[in-house]
Amino acid sequence: MIDQQMSLRGGAARLPVRPRTGRLLVLAAVFVCAACGLVYELELVALASYLIGDSVTQASVVLSVMVFAMGIGSLLAKRLRCRAAVGFGMIEAALALIGGSSALVLYASFAWLGDSQYALVGFSLAIGVLIGAEIPLLMTLIQRVDRQDAGGAVADLFAADYVGALVGGLAFPFLLLPMLGQLTGALFTGAVNAAAGGALVLWVFRRDLSARSRWLLVLANLSVIAVLATATVLVDDFERAARRAVYGDQVRVAVQTGVQEVVVTGTDRDSLGLYLDGRLRVSARDEYRYHEALVHPAMNGPRARVLILGGGDGLAAREVLRYEDVRAVTVVELDPAVTRLARTDPALSELNGHAFRDPRLTLVGADAFPWLRADHGRYDVVISDLPDPGITASTKLYSAEFYGLIGEALAPDGRLVVHAGPLGARPQTFWTVESSVRAGGLATRPYRVTGRYAGFAASPDRGGGDDREREDWGFLLAAAGRAPQAALAAGGPEPRSLRGRELREGARAAAEARLPGLLPSTLIHPRYWEDA
Repeated sequence: MIDQQMSLRGGAARLPVRPRTGRLLVLAAVFVCAACGLVYELELVALASYLIGDSVTQASVVLSVMVFAMGIGSLLAKRLRCRAAVGFGMIEAALALIGGSSALVLYASFAWLGDSQYALVGFSLAIGVLIGAEIPLLMTLIQRVDRQDAGGAVADLFAADYVGALVGGLAFPFLLLPMLGQLTGALFTGAVNAAAGGALVLWVFRRDLSARSRWLLVLANLSVIAVLATATVLVDDFERAARRAVYGDQVRVAVQTGVQEVVVTGTDRDSLGLYLDGRLRVSARDEYRYHEALVHPAMNGPRARVLILGGGDGLAAREVLRYEDVRAVTVVELDPAVTRLARTDPALSELNGHAFRDPRLTLVGADAFPWLRADHGRYDVVISDLPDPGITASTKLYSAEFYGLIGEALAPDGRLVVHAGPLGARPQTFWTVESSVRAGGLATRPYRVTGRYAGFAASPDRGGGDDREREDWGFLLAAAGRAPQAALAAGGPEPRSLRGRELREGARAAAEARLPGLLPSTLIHPRYWEDA
């Protein structure tokens, strides 16, 4: 066969362009394929983190499996070196199809099968094998174009490969995700991959191909591009069907922001559900239990200035604004899309009591960690209503450094309250957060609200699917004290606002105040409180 004979003779390929131009075209193909390969990797990591959670674990699985598979692919490519042109063309077509459709299949397996872990490993393995086979074949092709020394060819190939990886790595978060989204971005990347690989072989190396090989490559690449184009046209219908499978039939809003995916379900304030990256953040049926337990104990004392970190849904602010002597509330929320929904969505704005219309409230769109580094004055109460501490992306907001910054922002008699995760299901996480708060220079009083007393219906999920996580919420009430760690270790007196007795009296005070619209909750009955 023609391509096999030319390769075995080791002569220069019969190119339709000059050797120097052919070499540049091969390097351009390396650049494009490397960019597409890195996009596939990042797509798998991002989607797995969203669907499965724990981004560190998912990134480790994807990258380690993929690098291992790349070694296997390099070894398997040795068998194709005698037919490098057609082998490279077919590998790129397969890579475009598998990589481009990977996000769709992962999302489908999660939506309809409830598990995407096996699909994640399978795609990481397949994509890694195909990427690993690229370089040996490209090495053969570039030497057939221009008979340079092996060291120079390797240097050129890897330079183009690394630069392409850089471009792909930057294009994914700054262009593909915001402009096309995860699913369409992967499909588009696959089409570019197929076009680049097919164009290189069918144009630059067409004279090395037999007629059968040429038609095989044309048919394969056209079929892949047609499949990816069809999927792109149908991707909106697919996403709607998948969301219905995941969230139910009442999905009203689905927005992919620069921070997360925001989904709102339910037709009115009684059935409303707010999901952030697939996790239930607000359930209208019983969110008041969580927010009253979070806010009111910390409000027992001076409360003129209140800082809410997170809480873009406005529900914690609603509870704070019930107190007439609160003069100023500052809400620091990272994602403007959440606060926009909280202001404009009829059901959500009704649920939060139109808190963002209150003149006492100031909204700040910022990351809480760097925002706290600047001096914004002192606050009587700081409420940490942030994503679950079990979510890897939130770990810096549960660090000792973060609580040290909060301690500097607290007034001398100020209090901090932190949601620290479910104590029953994840005690290690809860006590890790408690240790971090103490390491930040604050004295703590852990407490929790238990479901067996409260009768939870559909609890706000701060990061897990375990039914035990719906049985209790764990909180930490904290305050700055004089050498608080030493005092606690020596069994000395704790700050007044942190005594268990005072905590229960704070719950009674909140109930007896009969604040406007305060619902009967765990705060009404002190027996619902337990020291953690």
